[in-house]
Amino acid sequence: MTQAPRRAGRPPVLTVERIVAAAVGILDAEGPDALTMRRLGADLGVAAMSLYRHVPNRDALVAKVVDHLFAEAMAGYTPQADWPRALAGFATAYRRFLLAHPLAVPLLATHPVDVRLGTELLTGLLARFEAAGVPATDTVNAVQSVAVYVLGHTLAQVGSTAETHDQDALRFYDQWFEAGLGAMVSGFERQLATAD
Repeated sequence: MTQAPRRAGRPPVLTVERIVAAAVGILDAEGPDALTMRRLGADLGVAAMSLYRHVPNRDALVAKVVDHLFAEAMAGYTPQADWPRALAGFATAYRRFLLAHPLAVPLLATHPVDVRLGTELLTGLLARFEAAGVPATDTVNAVQSVAVYVLGHTLAQVGSTAETHDQDALRFYDQWFEAGLGAMVSGFERQLATAD
């Protein structure tokens, strides 16, 4: 079955996926302040009001963008054999993604990922904790604490001045991140070992 050709002047078909992709493009290029419904509509070649048929408001759009970005961040993440290494691997993968999208970091730091989506995307990591007999509450505490550490550390790095982006400064941020992450993971290892 063939589709009828689109009439001239008719705007392209909108989908939530197209809207989110365009929003991510704006966010990556100009940051969260540039992400308005009017700007998004202009980039998509439609009136801003057309967007509301697909997303009820800007907050709903931001939630979809945050979920999309987190899913993208976790796309290449494969958890290692045990939960401490899997947790460290998660942190490293998340930080790498955030540093590649510096203008999105403030949005991700201030808007939570949907719990169901986060759980689905981190199934492999959560399974490592479960296999080790770690209670669900302790698992959530460890994963959330490390995720917030990654966001805070990355926010400090991307929000710094231009002088802090030379090679020495970048090495410092890497060392600082690894030291803090190592302390957190080993701290959770000790804490969870004594909880048995």
